[in-house]
Amino acid sequence: MNFIAATNNPGKMAELRRILERMGHTVQSQREAGLALEPEETGETFAENARIKARAICEAAGRPTVADDSGLCVDALGGAPGVHSARYCGRHGDDEANNDKLLIAMADVPEAARGARFVSSVCVCLPDGRCASFEGVCPGRIGFVRKGENGFGYDPLFIPDRVGVPGREDTVQNTQGRSYAELSAGEKDAISHRGRAMAQMEQMLEAFLAGEGAAGMASGEA
Repeated sequence: MNFIAATNNPGKMAELRRILERMGHTVQSQREAGLALEPEETGETFAENARIKARAICEAAGRPTVADDSGLCVDALGGAPGVHSARYCGRHGDDEANNDKLLIAMADVPEAARGARFVSSVCVCLPDGRCASFEGVCPGRIGFVRKGENGFGYDPLFIPDRVGVPGREDTVQNTQGRSYAELSAGEKDAISHRGRAMAQMEQMLEAFLAGEGAAGMASGEA
């Protein structure tokens, strides 16, 4: 299938393209499709925001659209920054300031209490108005310092519990304590919140396109 990805975030676009192409799909960015829209994310959940973005771009382009809304939920902060992850510092998309604020907020939190999870909700919308949502979660913890040069957002501070194994289907414990930003693309995609949400999407996409169980998927949040 040929998708438009409803994002203007280059890091997220790179991951969406990489995962979708590995699944056999093709994907265009909003820029490549000539769409400069930036839908206002007014939802209270990741699923609501993903659907807002997917539906807006799908309606504008008249083509199948995939959107992701994701964020970091930290146990010691009561689940914050959550849906406000991209603008945690008060400005949208300032990764360095967001990470600085998180480190300050976690300064006195001991290792045992630094649990966190990345959550992704992926929404697919079709020109006929049908939408389906899929969710992926990656558990881990917040590091004390930034580590790694790969990725974007909070990747240098997030240490996943497990990592993928290149060339294999399984995962292993992250005994070295590597951050998202220290993982290769394959190691990250196998365990990442976005990779897991899109794997769920791929498993259910054929049935959704055929209209099998579409109503349940469209109204639910997998």
